[in-house]
Amino acid sequence: MPEAYIYDHVRTPRGRGKADGALHEVTALALATVPLKALKDRNNLPEDSVDDVVLGVVDPVGEAGSDIARFAALKAGLGEKVPGVQISRFCASGLDAVNFAAAQIMSGQHELVIGGGAESMSRVGIGASGGAWPMDPSMAVPAYFMPQGISADLIATKYGFSRDDVDAYAVQSQQRAGKAWDEGRFKNSVVPVKDINGLTILAKDEHMRPTTTMQSLAQLQPSFAAMAAMAGFDAVATQSHPEVEKVNYVHHAGNSSGIVDGAGAVLLGSKEAGAKHGLKPRAKIRAFANIGSEPAMMLTGPVDVTEKLFERSGMKKSDIDLFELNEAFASVVLRYIQAFDIDNAKINVNGGAIALGHPLGATGAMILGTVLDELERTNKQTALVTLCIGGGMGTATIIERV
Repeated sequence: MPEAYIYDHVRTPRGRGKADGALHEVTALALATVPLKALKDRNNLPEDSVDDVVLGVVDPVGEAGSDIARFAALKAGLGEKVPGVQISRFCASGLDAVNFAAAQIMSGQHELVIGGGAESMSRVGIGASGGAWPMDPSMAVPAYFMPQGISADLIATKYGFSRDDVDAYAVQSQQRAGKAWDEGRFKNSVVPVKDINGLTILAKDEHMRPTTTMQSLAQLQPSFAAMAAMAGFDAVATQSHPEVEKVNYVHHAGNSSGIVDGAGAVLLGSKEAGAKHGLKPRAKIRAFANIGSEPAMMLTGPVDVTEKLFERSGMKKSDIDLFELNEAFASVVLRYIQAFDIDNAKINVNGGAIALGHPLGATGAMILGTVLDELERTNKQTALVTLCIGGGMGTATIIERV
């Protein structure tokens, strides 16, 4: 089977996903174009040399719909023969896009593919595409539908994480992200977003608050307690997990992922494609997997899919130098660390979505790139990237430097 090599990756900075955020004027199509064009220019790719572009877009409606992957490829100058497809597996869409691209190469059907994602959360609101899962009682009732924040609080309650625990993790994320920027760890991978006049709109992640403290977080009220009480989700939570007598609500805006705009992309190819275009491989896709997990708890999929990936790949925890888990909520990461007894110094070492934000369809590709950069910076070899997913799923990928 041919190997799928990672030749390059880039991302935009993340802009606050609000009307006053720096990237609010930039459409999802324009966002997606930025990393595609950067990959073309940085690697001197001739027109029509890319076989496909796969982009994750979680809410592909309105201006973010109609297969923006195809039109971003055209807008980026990749060539009219370059097709594109957009996919959605909720929060793992960007990582799945990379995996789908890798699978095309590993199957021998394509030679050079870009996988990534884009999300303009300030312009196309989260949940804009609707869905049967929360709206259709025939699905919502048996699956114990709850908003994700309540599921995160259920995880914290079931596995014993206090308000201090989740806040301390959030402070760490902010501090690590701030240090990463201060030390220039992102400088080779973040490309600025510019306007039509070539003026920079945003060059640095906008959501960070590296001066966050336990004291400042203590001023924030839990975000999901009132919703749970008014809408009856308290009862749904305890019915789905009767061993939990009462949910302890500990999550708020400061220890949950930020709503942001952004895009990222990864250039993958076969060994032959790299040689043809003068590209030096940085890593290869060692293995990847997907899994369904419990819909009510919803956000524990990373644990389940990591177990599956280890079994399928013949690898184990000791084979992994670094872990990168999307910080959807603090309890998601704390549960993962607890389940595998992971050294805190090996996971999310440059901060995560609590500090930097979570541009849904793009995050998976972004964090894969982040951990690759960190492997190179610290001269380490292997990393595992994973995300929790709405509806109870998990996606994970192992990469290895070459």
